[in-house]
Amino acid sequence: MSPVTIGIIGIGVLILIFLLGMPVGFTMAFVGVVGFCYLTTPAAGFSILARDVFANFSAYSLTVIPMFVFMGSIAFASGMSRRLYNAGYTMFGQMRGGLAMATIAACAGFAAMCGSTNATAAAMGRVSLPEMKRYHYDDSLATGCVAAAGSLGILIPPSTIFIIYGIMTQQDIGKLFIAGVLPGILLASLFMVVVVLLCLRNPALAPAGAPTSLREKIAGLTGVIEMLVLFGLVIGGLFLGWFSPTQAGGAGAFGALLIGLARRQLSWQGFLFAIKDALRISCMVMVIVTGAIIFGHFLAVAKLPLVLSNWVGGLPIPPAAVMGIIVLMYLIGGCFMDALALITLTVPIIYPVVLILGFDPIWFGVIIVLVTEMGVITPPVGVNVYVIKGIAEDVPLETIFKGIFPFLAALIVAVAILIAFPQIATFLPSFARY
Repeated sequence: MSPVTIGIIGIGVLILIFLLGMPVGFTMAFVGVVGFCYLTTPAAGFSILARDVFANFSAYSLTVIPMFVFMGSIAFASGMSRRLYNAGYTMFGQMRGGLAMATIAACAGFAAMCGSTNATAAAMGRVSLPEMKRYHYDDSLATGCVAAAGSLGILIPPSTIFIIYGIMTQQDIGKLFIAGVLPGILLASLFMVVVVLLCLRNPALAPAGAPTSLREKIAGLTGVIEMLVLFGLVIGGLFLGWFSPTQAGGAGAFGALLIGLARRQLSWQGFLFAIKDALRISCMVMVIVTGAIIFGHFLAVAKLPLVLSNWVGGLPIPPAAVMGIIVLMYLIGGCFMDALALITLTVPIIYPVVLILGFDPIWFGVIIVLVTEMGVITPPVGVNVYVIKGIAEDVPLETIFKGIFPFLAALIVAVAILIAFPQIATFLPSFARY
């Protein structure tokens, strides 16, 4: 068999093992080593395994992962998610659909400190779902809103997906973070527009909440101020060239810790929880990245990315049509695979194609994150949906999936806007001073 055929078989075996529920990182490393050994020699395969494991776990660039993950864990443990939701409630709660819009705003704020879809959905779901239930919100709107808005956790920086994409493609992680700011605001706004349109169509979906006074609105802004301070410290520091991405993560984690201590809302138990949570997530991500790099070496030896790039480059269709095919592929793949698995599997194959077509790699990173967001809410995988199901145990799973489809339409609109106007993603990074 030719090396390309072996590469295709390797991808098929990898997807099959994924579907059996095996851990993503170990699966990619296993298939990568076996394939590399088959195409070269066993000695070369085990040599690449040892070298990649040591190189990645000792790489300074990967230290950015635990820093930002720890910042998000501290933010959750110190109650920032609840304060952000309270701030959103005082601003939007009195409007019809206001609690759903407050949830979206709070998810956007928490995403600026977290970097994970699951953590954002879980943190805001615990706070917002009981409130929306108390005000008799429709179950599909309430749960769908939180599941979809939780996906902002990987678009608004810091983002674990941006970190992994940057490491795998050798792109500047700081510029990727900055590139996600305006698309994140755009998507959060589109989610709010969806809520408004749904409430105009059927006012019974979301009754208006109790009115709040001007004093309550001002008092509620304290939850926003601490988020803005952290966001400004991290992204502002990156934008102005004060920090490297790893230093920005460390500064953000330290800032979150100081805020938690200053407000006296970070207990010793909460601190220990944050450390354990950050350690667990960081180890998982680093193992996945290492496995993806080993698998990428197997694909390189199989010459699959080169063959695919040459084939796509020779197609008699415009680059925009090829990008549409890539987006559709990610949308379908996201229905069956976890976001991290999908990214780590496909980027080594797709990225050379993107470069040949002349697309900006920073812009493509934002597109990748947007289509990955679709995957975390679409059936049958839809990780965020299952997170919300774990919180709202009385709500049927089909009701939650029904509620996410209007927000999925907003995601598709956001992707279309970014393809038509790539400057939305590339404008801010062009001003970065490092």
